[in-house]
Amino acid sequence: MCEEIRNCTRCRLSETRTNALCGEGNLKAKLMLIAQAPGENEDREGKMFIGPSGRVLDELLSGANIDRKEVYMTNLVKCMLPKYRVPKKDEIEACSRYLDREIELVNPKVIVPLGHYATKYILEKYDIPLPPKSEFQNFYGKLFLTDNRKVFPVQHPAAVLYNDSIKEVLTKNYLKMKVLSRDCKWYPVCPMKRYYEKGKLDREWIELYCKGDWEGCVRYHMEEGGEPHPDWMLPDGSINEKLKNL
Repeated sequence: MCEEIRNCTRCRLSETRTNALCGEGNLKAKLMLIAQAPGENEDREGKMFIGPSGRVLDELLSGANIDRKEVYMTNLVKCMLPKYRVPKKDEIEACSRYLDREIELVNPKVIVPLGHYATKYILEKYDIPLPPKSEFQNFYGKLFLTDNRKVFPVQHPAAVLYNDSIKEVLTKNYLKMKVLSRDCKWYPVCPMKRYYEKGKLDREWIELYCKGDWEGCVRYHMEEGGEPHPDWMLPDGSINEKLKNL
């Protein structure tokens, strides 16, 4: 597929690019980062995230104790957009077939779209309702569950270059990526696992907490603090009396 991407002429962007970029990284990655398109440096060198936004990304990943080698990185659009304009609908349609194949090939635990257009494409792909444009920013840092994927949209690292005030939020979201890359350490002995395997608990609880944002689980924090809690308490702290005698 990489050779096919490099030689692609499916849209007008092939006339102005230097390099069409293939994805890079671990083909067995649990995290798949999807940016919008290559920048000038990436177009010239044929490598992902080597310009100013790449330095921000490296800093964010390092702060979250995530090595580039752990993740797979790619773009929604494989060619540089002239004058950094937004991608056109037909360009996304022509190029997204490569991204769809990459997702199937890598089969990541969590898809992490970076920025507006990558997030919009992934939300639409997995039939996750799009927010109004005025509320789009509120979708960053939230975990979504589809039939067979988890989606965790975050701001593109380049956003920090134009608005340093959001760095704190980005840092928090990238730290959460590390959490999402592994299951809760208590899951093997957690009552939630038993209830789920008996068919008494919806898969959503397991995927969004035990195998998702376990750091946001009330049970996890009580377990860590040695605080007693009933087996039938759900990850959000609510009590499900129907589970009490199971």
